[in-house]
Amino acid sequence: MTNRGAPALQRALELTRELVRLPTVSRESNHAATSYLEEWMSAHSFETEILTYHDPRGVLKSSIVGRREPGRKSNAGSGGLAYFCHTDVVPADGWVGAGVASTSGGSGADPFEPVLVSDRLYGRGACDMKGSTATFMAAVEQIATTDQIAPISLIATADEEVGFYGAADVAARSRLYRQLVAEGAAGIIGEPTELRVVHAHKGMYVLRATSIGKAAHSSTREGLNANLAMIDFLGEMKRIHEETLVDPEWLDERFDPPWISWNIGINDHTHVVNMTPAKSVCTVSFRPMPGQAPEALVARVAEIAGKCGIEQEVVRRGQPLFVEPQSAFVRSICELAECESSESVSYGTDGTMFTDLAQLVVLGPGSIRQAHTVDEFITLEQLDSGTRLYERLLRHHTTQT
Repeated sequence: MTNRGAPALQRALELTRELVRLPTVSRESNHAATSYLEEWMSAHSFETEILTYHDPRGVLKSSIVGRREPGRKSNAGSGGLAYFCHTDVVPADGWVGAGVASTSGGSGADPFEPVLVSDRLYGRGACDMKGSTATFMAAVEQIATTDQIAPISLIATADEEVGFYGAADVAARSRLYRQLVAEGAAGIIGEPTELRVVHAHKGMYVLRATSIGKAAHSSTREGLNANLAMIDFLGEMKRIHEETLVDPEWLDERFDPPWISWNIGINDHTHVVNMTPAKSVCTVSFRPMPGQAPEALVARVAEIAGKCGIEQEVVRRGQPLFVEPQSAFVRSICELAECESSESVSYGTDGTMFTDLAQLVVLGPGSIRQAHTVDEFITLEQLDSGTRLYERLLRHHTTQT
């Protein structure tokens, strides 16, 4: 799996292709990608720690944390550089690939067989975020262990696309992760930013409210429509939605959009009109921003649910990411990335689970506009620039060269 003599771009391209060929849609297991990374890490002197779990459908999921110790006497307490990525990808339904100008149907192309057309590599996950992972791997291969004076860490998680579950598991259970936190490692989340430095992004809370009824033919007296209790609850959720669009408490002009994006979903799982629904489920997600008090909204929803006589639970808590943009760490990363300044974004990353790292930014090759599309690609220029940038970051944080 190693080819140290290859130019950096060619190596990054090769690794991206190999990763894309591993179909790791979130509803399926990502363990093949974890095993691939374990093999690569072992070949490059990393200690590895694999954390596994089964999702609610019983599908095996896994994350891997790798650490390569310095080959030279290290600075006392230096955590070096830690790179974070995820190995799952979104579904490839409707895939057209290779720049086909259509958003319906499909071209018959295999989304997991990468195709190079001109300066673009097409394939599901090429941009989000296997291309980024490959560039970091290619950069590591340019760093001799004997040049290291601080550790290099690579953390690859499961289920980022469906709720940061792998990242939460790593934060809770990984010994190597706790070590790099204790040592004050510099962290890079390699999500696609077109190599611009991101110092802040929104968090993600997910709430679920469930109303229980009784299924029966609607012409009888036997049923209880679960939607009836849900109606008042939905009205209150709508009022909160409208409030958060104008209340300064839930606005932050550093982000676009500047509100928390209170989003409401509803499903009664009933497919015929002559049956009373036995269950009605409302999901509410919102994206808090730094300095806000999301638990106040959680408490408010719980109180409303209680008054409506329905069950309510918090499915996921993900905190906003924020590192002071004028800090020495962020300024240093901007200088290495040749960015005048860092920025805020409105999407979330695994960083919602890794906020106990004091030094953490989002910085990776590829464009977020290409993520999740039916012709997802990453450009060769971004693979090349990403590999070179990650090598600069590695040399700055882990070597004296």
